[in-house]
Amino acid sequence: MSRYFLVLDAGTGSIRSIIFDTLGNQIAIAQYEWEHIAESGVAGSMGFDFAQGWDLAKRCIKESLSHAHISASEIIAVSASSMREGIVVYDGEKRELWGVANVDSRASAEVSYLKNTYPSLERESYTKSGQTFALSAAPRVLWLKNNRPSLYEKARYFTMISDWILFKLSGELASEPSNAGTAGAFSLKERNWNKCEFEQCGLKDLFVPIRESGEILGHISRQASEETGLSTDTLVVVGGGDVQIGTAGLGASKLGDAVVLGGSFWQQVVNIPSDVNLSDEMLLRVNPHVVRGMSQAEGITFFTGLVMRWFRNSFGCGKSYAELEALAACVPLGSYGITPIFSDRMNYGEWIHAAPSFIGLGLDESKYNVASMFRALEENACIVSAINLENIKGFSGVSPTSITFASGASNGALWSQILADVTGLAVNVPVVKEATALGVAMACGIGAEVYNNFEEAGKNIVKIERTYEPNMLNHVQYGEIKEKWLKVYAAQMELVREGVTEPMWKAPGV
Repeated sequence: MSRYFLVLDAGTGSIRSIIFDTLGNQIAIAQYEWEHIAESGVAGSMGFDFAQGWDLAKRCIKESLSHAHISASEIIAVSASSMREGIVVYDGEKRELWGVANVDSRASAEVSYLKNTYPSLERESYTKSGQTFALSAAPRVLWLKNNRPSLYEKARYFTMISDWILFKLSGELASEPSNAGTAGAFSLKERNWNKCEFEQCGLKDLFVPIRESGEILGHISRQASEETGLSTDTLVVVGGGDVQIGTAGLGASKLGDAVVLGGSFWQQVVNIPSDVNLSDEMLLRVNPHVVRGMSQAEGITFFTGLVMRWFRNSFGCGKSYAELEALAACVPLGSYGITPIFSDRMNYGEWIHAAPSFIGLGLDESKYNVASMFRALEENACIVSAINLENIKGFSGVSPTSITFASGASNGALWSQILADVTGLAVNVPVVKEATALGVAMACGIGAEVYNNFEEAGKNIVKIERTYEPNMLNHVQYGEIKEKWLKVYAAQMELVREGVTEPMWKAPGV
């Protein structure tokens, strides 16, 4: 009998079920978009609808099984990943009470309260968890306590959204480091909850046990079997947060491995030891990796893919990304001095961005046009990534020797070469670029004893499609452009601070 893994991936915009064979080949997929609902009268809210979410998850499971033309008994293990930061709160009977999606920012007042009332708490928590209050669980649970006291009174547990999926499948409540770590109240060194943060915020203990990615959580429950068609013999295996398990899906399981994920947001991720001392500057985020004993320093570039979509839709005249990149390839390095102002380099402690704009445009239409603006956006994304990678090296001492470039942006040959030239590092583009689900399949394989660990799974599954070597003369020129960009961006941020322009985005409490 053939053996397969079933993966559930709960992203910001959709949920999908993907079936893989044990060699990492995708067999079938089913996907449904979902929406996270703003609560009436609650500014910044993005609620997680767990009732509708479970209905969609069940549909995905049934349809992926049907598309694969296999029996449920051939699925030997299931696991899940999800958007990070999103949480679900349960009562003592393990019934869902309340949930929020990842960038829910309703707790702005609570963040401000905690910062003003306990001025050193956020920095002290950051040195243990690598997280700030911006999207962590404590301010959100405090919001629940302040604004929905009857729900808070019933609350007994909270988990991340991927943990919630596995609970619906197995009946077991647990969380795992790579996603739980993004909730704050977590110790990177101990890979377990740091309950002191909740205590200092006046919150009760809502913590579930921590289990490592790849561990067996249980089996498909009888109820879940009836609802999904899965077999009660199928293992339910602990998964992970989308970015961390996605980097494992790219083969980044060793210290010093670096990944740039070029999606709607860009993440620059470097594997570092779990015992690295964190600076109270709070420039970067640090999360537990799915690989035991290892953490990941992360820089985040806001809205890069969304900016590209806006530019294509607004100025591209119906051209595809590939067509726009072909035009941009004819533009010289530096894009005639055009400086895009969108995402800032990451400053986790004061997460705010300038007003979106292009600086340095001229009236010579042979130079200042769609092609040069498109190239400038690609160059700018790589410059911000390079700055974040430099800052990671600065505090951790870890210096990558190459980059794995994945997600949608890595389809662009020009963009991949620019990333190599800007960073001065070789850029490897894998065959499978949407690697989150593949990383979860690896976790299934570890739980089912097909693989011993993520590193072994990566060696067997991950293949490199192409490599871009840096042009070091271009690297020098991009270094000069980077210094110019820093000065221009700082001036634009002053306009935001003076209230002259509105920021592209700012974190709760900033």
